[in-house]
Amino acid sequence: MTATPAPSAEGTPYPLVLRTPTYAWWQPAAGLVLLPIAMFIVVPLLLLPLLAATVAADHTGSFSKAFEAAASLDPVSWQGLLYLNLSLAGLTLVTWGIVRFVHGVRPRWLTSVAPGFRWRFFWACFGLSVVAILAQILVGALMPSDPNDLGGSLNHVDATYLALAAVVLFSTPLQAIGEEYVFRGYLMQAFGALTRRPWIAVVASAFLFACAHGVQNAPLFLDRFAFGLMAGYVVLRTGGLEAGIALHVWNNLVAFGLALAIGDIDDTLNVTEVGWSNLPLTITQNGVYLILVLLVAHRMGITSRTTHPVLVAGSPRV
Repeated sequence: MTATPAPSAEGTPYPLVLRTPTYAWWQPAAGLVLLPIAMFIVVPLLLLPLLAATVAADHTGSFSKAFEAAASLDPVSWQGLLYLNLSLAGLTLVTWGIVRFVHGVRPRWLTSVAPGFRWRFFWACFGLSVVAILAQILVGALMPSDPNDLGGSLNHVDATYLALAAVVLFSTPLQAIGEEYVFRGYLMQAFGALTRRPWIAVVASAFLFACAHGVQNAPLFLDRFAFGLMAGYVVLRTGGLEAGIALHVWNNLVAFGLALAIGDIDDTLNVTEVGWSNLPLTITQNGVYLILVLLVAHRMGITSRTTHPVLVAGSPRV
């Protein structure tokens, strides 16, 4: 795709990056249609052969029943979890493709206003994520009834357990990255382009993030909505996805890691309700992380706006 090489103005906030001189209303509209089609139909279908191959390599009894159980995650198997995580991970490439071929903008502008991935800032946020999660655990331990307490003894370790642990360790980060590129990445930029209002982009992407997790009670919805708001606000203030990716990766690894160690991964993956006592933990984690990230971003000189023009595809490389 060749587009006009005229640059957009410098000082553009992250949610408005897609409003280049070649911008047209149909671009984000088309992207918002293509994204769910890819998310719920195209990518899962493309990965079905992988699911079939992994089930065939390790199953007992009827293949059709084993395949159906893995696909529905009932119960959670390493094959089913791998299929789910890679389906979500594949959305990173989908968002890059939409930005490149629908909007005519190089995908690295979806990562940050730098443009591209700011690795030094990411690793700083990766460390801050640990601090935020520890703060959450501490607050939970001080509550009369600790919502973090999974109870029980260590789970039995066998070949199936090790396979599931390997899937969690190696594919869960990719799944978290895919979700961030969808919700804090493309959706924020698409809604920002359509409305020209960054705050609408933050709220809309957070709402869709919570809704995308399916059936859930009010406290669990608010938990996810609050995370989406915090992560979206961090993107707005830091101009990129690095901080959201860092916390999302750690959060999922800790949740699944605890479930593998002393809990039930079926309950963790398919959770539909939590108590209101879970909200103080959410507020603690989000609040501590937000404050620390903003302080570190300021100290590192991280910018929230473009410092040089956003060039569309076909323009000289920046």
